[in-house]
Amino acid sequence: MGYRVALDIGGTFTDLVVVEGGERTYPGKVPSTPSSRAEGVVAGLEAFVPRLSEIDFLVHGTTVGLNAFLERKGTRVLLLTTEGLRDAYTIARHDRKELYALQYRKPERLVPRRDVLEVRERLRFDGTVEIPLDVGSLEPAIRRIESEGINAVAVCLVHAYTNPVHELAVREALYQAFPGLSVTLSHEIAREWREYERASSAVLNAYIAPRVEGYLEMLEAELDARRVRSTLYVMQSNGGITTARRARRAPIQTLLSGPVGGTIGGAALSRASGRPNLLCVDMGGTSFDLSLIVDGAPGVSSETELEGLPVLLSLVDIHTIGAGGGSLAWLEAGGLRVGPKSAGAEPGPACYGRGGTEPTVTDANLHLGRLDPSSFLGGRVRLDADASEAALRSLGSRLSLTETALAEGVLQIVNAKMADAMRTITVKQGIDPRDFTLVAFGGAGPMHAAWLAAELEIAETIVPWSPGTFSAWGMLQTDMRHDVVRSFFHPLAEVDAGELGVVLGELEAEGSALLAEEGIPDGDRYATRSADMRYVGQEYTVPVAVPARLDLANLDAAFHDAHATRYGHATPGAPVELVNLRLAAMGRVGAGPTPFTSPGDDAGALVGRRAVVFAGDEHETPIFRREHLPTGWSHEGAAILVELSATTVVPPDFVTRVDEWGNLVVGRSG
Repeated sequence: MGYRVALDIGGTFTDLVVVEGGERTYPGKVPSTPSSRAEGVVAGLEAFVPRLSEIDFLVHGTTVGLNAFLERKGTRVLLLTTEGLRDAYTIARHDRKELYALQYRKPERLVPRRDVLEVRERLRFDGTVEIPLDVGSLEPAIRRIESEGINAVAVCLVHAYTNPVHELAVREALYQAFPGLSVTLSHEIAREWREYERASSAVLNAYIAPRVEGYLEMLEAELDARRVRSTLYVMQSNGGITTARRARRAPIQTLLSGPVGGTIGGAALSRASGRPNLLCVDMGGTSFDLSLIVDGAPGVSSETELEGLPVLLSLVDIHTIGAGGGSLAWLEAGGLRVGPKSAGAEPGPACYGRGGTEPTVTDANLHLGRLDPSSFLGGRVRLDADASEAALRSLGSRLSLTETALAEGVLQIVNAKMADAMRTITVKQGIDPRDFTLVAFGGAGPMHAAWLAAELEIAETIVPWSPGTFSAWGMLQTDMRHDVVRSFFHPLAEVDAGELGVVLGELEAEGSALLAEEGIPDGDRYATRSADMRYVGQEYTVPVAVPARLDLANLDAAFHDAHATRYGHATPGAPVELVNLRLAAMGRVGAGPTPFTSPGDDAGALVGRRAVVFAGDEHETPIFRREHLPTGWSHEGAAILVELSATTVVPPDFVTRVDEWGNLVVGRSG
């Protein structure tokens, strides 16, 4: 066996996990290269994989599409809609997110009204043709594309989710005029009812498509030039992987590709450790990502919103805020703020020595003694403590604070922001965080985990093996996945079980065909089925699992139970209806075991002591090399545990131990 490799590109670092011969696992980190993400990927591979030609499996998590959207650096998009519906995308259902905000501003659309054009055609709700497609009505769009250099088009025609014939014909006509044009069809991105949401999803896909397609093509070319024989797989927002070729056809599926890996890793950790409920927090250089594992599985939604714009997309539930090691401390109206602005990879925190002059969370941790300037990234990067002190002094003087007081203030503020985000996905959803174990990872997560757990009264914190590359590790724990959906509006009382079974069978055949296209053998394919259901008259739906043995009475009961679990109430006996049928087609890709390296004893684990500031007081704190700590090792009191990918900070009055899986388990002493 050769190498199995996972890569996760973050805003500051590119993380790697390499499994050699199925027997040894080791992590790696290299600085990200914002100007050319592919360069950082190749640099990481060349630094940590001895023979690139022997890579058997390569999976990649990327934020190229998400960053293009968040930074509004996507391409200009022309949106084609059915005649008479030009303003549907702009009106956006008159949805107002903040009812009483006097200065409320509607989220900015990705396509202004002037770039929305109409096509003469019309389908009825059942997919039958009312007005045939008038190909001549495409002429204004063709002239605009040619004269204004537009290279991406989104097509959203009414009721195309039931019959795509007109959308397909529009694409064919556009391809004949412009063979290299990027064309997104709404039914291929979101085959669901609700025209505005479907249009929004198609537009977002078209907006990021050229950037993602270009990046993946460049990366594949770089890998080919280095004789990497493995197919390039890409992590998707739904928690599964797909080939780069397929990802180029639907780049919207990669939006949350990086953060999702950590959640999937959390699910694997839940199964291995026997802890069913985990609160996963991933603090990197730029962002703080949160997710829940409940009963061993991550939550998956069929829609979300990104900066106020709806997206119909199967995705793992992740909540993100701008808080990371690179978050900048700054002043507003005389008060100290931290984030969401970040120093990023260039120039990075002041201590990186790349020209940064503003203090960051990393600078605060370094100044307080919680980071070792000489052991960062395994000693490959030396941090400049003097630069951190100068940055803190410059800002602290404006607040009449010492460097140490400002540094502690910065950490208190960022911890409060992260704790509030944790409450958003727990307490505010009716979930008691005390019933969960906190799992902290990312390059900066283990430095703040103990304080976050204490704030939410969580008794136990786990810092997994190589926390700084845990999201990349999670990418090696999943299978290929494709989601297919079919609108199925029927009152449950009027549904014929045979008809329902036929539609589910068609979905299974479609999902199996997608896996076959990706090269997955029949014996390695499996699927899960679900239905979006609601009480008649409701707007929102609840997902309900549909077992292999179809029983409508059991399906009805399962819906009431699911509604009670999610919303705290149910009305058994009330009429229920089906809205959508969904299938997740999964394919095993030979992930195999991902072993850990188990140290034999703690000889050489204690590498020194230094003064570390906790709550204003200096504590002489032992420094341990984590890779030398054996199973069963424990320590009571303050400690700093260093490793290649991260540093774990344990304050006084806490106890730390190593469990049988190599995890650090941290909790209150006594």
